This record gives sequence, structure tokens and C-alpha cells, in this order.
Amino acid sequence: MKKIAILGSTGSIGTQTLDVVRANGDIEVLGISAGRNIAKLEEQVREFSPQLVAVWDENAARDLAQKIQDTDTKVVSGMDGLLELAAMPETEILVTAIVGMLGIRPTIEAIRAGKDIALANKETLVTAGHLIMPMAEEYGVKILPVDSEHSAIFQSLNGEHKEEVHKLLITASGGPFRGRKRADLEHVTLEDTLKHPNWVMGQKITVDSATLVNKGLEVMEAKWLFGMDLDHIQVVVQPQSVIHSMVEFKDGGIIAQLGTPDMRLPIQYALYYPHRRYLAGDRLDFAKLGQITFEEPDMETFLGLPMAIQASREGGSMPTVFNAANELAVKKFLHREIRFLDIYDIIGQAMERHIKIEHPQLEDILAVENETYQWIESRW
Repeated sequence: MKKIAILGSTGSIGTQTLDVVRANGDIEVLGISAGRNIAKLEEQVREFSPQLVAVWDENAARDLAQKIQDTDTKVVSGMDGLLELAAMPETEILVTAIVGMLGIRPTIEAIRAGKDIALANKETLVTAGHLIMPMAEEYGVKILPVDSEHSAIFQSLNGEHKEEVHKLLITASGGPFRGRKRADLEHVTLEDTLKHPNWVMGQKITVDSATLVNKGLEVMEAKWLFGMDLDHIQVVVQPQSVIHSMVEFKDGGIIAQLGTPDMRLPIQYALYYPHRRYLAGDRLDFAKLGQITFEEPDMETFLGLPMAIQASREGGSMPTVFNAANELAVKKFLHREIRFLDIYDIIGQAMERHIKIEHPQLEDILAVENETYQWIESRW
């Protein structure tokens, strides 16, 4: 019986992880967490009977504790609660499905406790990859990518020699506004933005897909996950979302991972690596598919990708500024406080004013995040 804990069990990745648990029957969920969705948490507690549930919001934690007082599940709250969940003695894998930089400290805690990480939290490597990857090596834990693109690269590298890789090709759907120009984006609505053509995801990542920030974050993450420099990572738009990513080798050969757009596949692959299990669902029918097409990403219209690459090239604390500015900008957009194109302006201005820290430690990263938030709030 494989024993896991899930950071962010009520979100898109978290709930699909629990789908995988239900389908297989040999995974025990010992810990779950969420921000404040106690209705969903109570359902999950009663179905999976975890030992521990961590709730970020303290008031929500108290409410949940009262609702599930007839169970044996312990309720904890705040960052201390997340850290306790991350280091639970009996778990083997921590699924980091939490959104935002909130996931960094629990991930570090889990690594120190010897847990493998099923990583769905981009921000952890984007802002602290220079800390996380050496630490994972030091403690002998695996970082198993759950993001579909990174999982595709991970699968394509299986059995290959890292030194023979020439280039990583990260695919993008292009998002809901593919083919539009900047003038077309002046008055797009929140509802327009949340209509992703292929994937069902949480709101934040869906907005990031529309701005191409998500693809920029994936490039930044791939740099750390696979030890590749930015000049050997390429983004290509593949609108059908059939090829999830590819690896080109020195001899010109390319290995790709294909499949239907279903996040349960990379989740299940991470949980059972290096083995594969049956997964119910649609299969690719190439005769019906007809064709797979490719395009260059439009980096003049969708500035999220070039700005991410710029932040990654500058390094130091700049990726933290990029990520923090985007997080707050997207939050404001979801609350209808700013327009779609304001997201780019907020990120660009935050990066322009920042004085970079060359080798930030965890305390520096968290301080830069907070300082970036304060600067944005004072102006927007």
C-alpha cells in the first residue's frame, strides 16, 4: 500500500489525484490540505479517512474540526500545519498540488523528511530551483513532475542518457486567444479568458495559459528539473494538445509523449513511477484526429513567455518578482479589478524596478515576494 499526502486536495490536481486513488485501490491518503474549502475537505475526510488535514485559514480550520469531530482525523492550520503534513512520518510521496509560492516551505520540509515529491507546484522551482534541486540530490529524493509537459519530457527521457540530449521542446495549446493580436485583447473579459479550448484546469492556471505566463513558468521550471540552459529549451504551439512535449537528441532523433488531454495520466505516472497502470478514459484515434499542427508562439502579443525567459536569464531574485507579480495580477484580474493586458504591465513594471539579489536564500525569496506584493498594491 503506497502512502501519500496531498497539498491542495480540493483543487484541480488534488481532486484528480484522488480520482487516481479511487481507481487503483492500493494508495492510502494519510494527509490532505486546502486553503478554506471546508465543505470539500469534509467530504474528502469522510471518504478517505486521513490521519491529518491541514487548513491554511485558521477560522476555517476551527469550523472543520467541529464538523468532523466524530472522526479520528486531526486538524491543523497555517504554515505550521502545512509543514506538519509535509513531514508526516509514514508517507512516501507528497503531492504538491497547492498553487503559489506557499508550496516552497512545505516542499523543503518534505525533502528534509526524505519524501519523494510529485511536483505540480511550478512556483517552487521557478523561484527556488537553485535550492530545491541540490537539496533533493543531497537527501536522495525524487522530484517527479506532474505537470503534463514536464511529465512528457520525463517520460521521453526514460532510459536515455542525459548528456545526449540536445533540446527540450515544450508544447503549448496557445490558449483561448491563440491567433489574436494585442488590439484584440484590449477588452477581453474574464469569462472569455477562462474558456480554455482543451484542458479543464483551475482559474489561475487557465489565466496563465491565456497570457502564456504558464508556458514561461514551464520553461523556467524545465531549466531546473532537467538541467538544461534556456538556449536549449524551445516552445512550440501544438493546438490539438496531443503532443504533450518532446526531447530532441544530438543525432536529430526526437522522442515525444502523446495522449489525450487528461491530467490523470501524469499524476498516476508520478505516483507509480517507474511502473505504469491501466487508466480508464479516451484513447487517441489517429484516423479521427487527422492531423497535428504546429506554430511558433506569438511573443509580441503574448508577453508572458518572453518576460519569463528574461527573468530566468537574469536569475537571482528576478524569477521571484516575475512570479509574485503575476500571482497578484491574476488575483486582481479574477476579482475584476484590472484588465487582461494590465497583467503584463504589472509584471513588467515590477521587474523593471527590482534590484536583483544574486543568490537568494529562502528568507530572501519570501521577502522579495512580500515586497513585490506591497509595491503592486500601492500602485494598482
